[in-house]
Amino acid sequence: MQHFPIFLAVAGQTIVLSGGGDAAMAKLRLLFKTEAKLVVITPSPNPEITRWAAQGKLSLIARTMQSGDAVGAALFYGANEDDAEDARVAAIATTEGALVNIVDNLADSQFITPAIVDRDPVTVAIGTEGAAPVLARAIKADLETRLPQSLGTLARIGKTFRHAVDVLPLGRKRRDFWASFYFGSGPKALEENGAAAIIPTLETLLDQQIMASDVAGHVDLVGAGPGDPELLTLKARNAIDKADVVIHDRLVTSEILELARREAIIIDAGKEGFGPSMDQSHIDALIVEHAQNGHQVVRLKAGDPTVFGRLDEEIAALETADISYSIIPGITAASAAVASIGQSLTKRGRNSAVRLITGHDTKGYADHDWAALAAPGEVAAIYMGKKSARFIQGRLLMHGADIATPVTIIENVSRTDQRIIATTLGALEPTMSNANLTGPAITFYGLAPRDAATQSLSLKEFA
Repeated sequence: MQHFPIFLAVAGQTIVLSGGGDAAMAKLRLLFKTEAKLVVITPSPNPEITRWAAQGKLSLIARTMQSGDAVGAALFYGANEDDAEDARVAAIATTEGALVNIVDNLADSQFITPAIVDRDPVTVAIGTEGAAPVLARAIKADLETRLPQSLGTLARIGKTFRHAVDVLPLGRKRRDFWASFYFGSGPKALEENGAAAIIPTLETLLDQQIMASDVAGHVDLVGAGPGDPELLTLKARNAIDKADVVIHDRLVTSEILELARREAIIIDAGKEGFGPSMDQSHIDALIVEHAQNGHQVVRLKAGDPTVFGRLDEEIAALETADISYSIIPGITAASAAVASIGQSLTKRGRNSAVRLITGHDTKGYADHDWAALAAPGEVAAIYMGKKSARFIQGRLLMHGADIATPVTIIENVSRTDQRIIATTLGALEPTMSNANLTGPAITFYGLAPRDAATQSLSLKEFA
């Protein structure tokens, strides 16, 4: 991010614009939406600019810009449509302390003006850092159709009522009040009885919230999927958006955590096989504690919480504490990984079942029915199998598995840095060790990529 988005207070401040042509006109139409004092400096103003000056909408200085013209200005726009003149006036404005924007000159501008969706006081700013103005306009057009004009009226009147709502405690109760107003009673009152009905509606709603009993805490046990935010379910995304507290494991990506509200409490409850971990009993206690404090809690697990997610232990803790909960499934790593190699987990004539197994459990390397797995045509998705690869390889070979059985390792499933490594059971080690995997990986026993030639890595690279 080269440009940090902020909203600058310009009410009563001076904004100076040098230029009088089409570029200047376009900027002025936008700047008229502000409460700033506008000063235009140009020897050749567009007739419309002259009319605006006569109407008192701006101050017009009908000459070229000189030293001292930008003193005290908060912002300065160079809109002369002449590179040399814009460079000259920008140098003056910079020296005199104004933030400078040169129209259509990103490299020499100190700030940029985004595309704006105006529902004053609700403002949506869209910027692409000059990379894709067409895309910014398309997003603006989409938002214009989604956000009703009445939103600004509701927000303006709601703003005057904010001090009254301070009687409600910060957090869920106050948030529920505003959600009820903006997405329920407010639009209905405005539509049926006009703006005069909004304040009485707010007063009624506030009385109801004050008298209402405290809302009990609730826990959503949410699957975050394999890592790609676009693979989140809508239900999971909604739960994250509403959460007061998010307790996540170490495999949940930062892109997904970014979806939580800024004021939400984010707690890393990560576990790592054979490595540092937060004790499960501590995690259970954290979930219960925050829910008992009336919070909306999301226990966020990579993949699906029902697959190797210690879900039953957390449910038991919640039931013991008499706390309500819901389970929101996610896309498990096996489903995303098998899609990435162009295969299916089951195939008629090959395998009518698939095993989801773990490479290790709380006691160490996990044992399985190796004889059944070693039979021809069997398919297994092995979770947490990096450090147990040699153990798994040895057990399968010991029980008669074919050394040529295909094995595929997928690291960082669904993420931008995903790697796919095609190998065989006989070469699983040292292939796994030589790959120097640093991210989470899932291993498919009995499956090869549909088109190994297109994969990013292959067995030969690790032989």
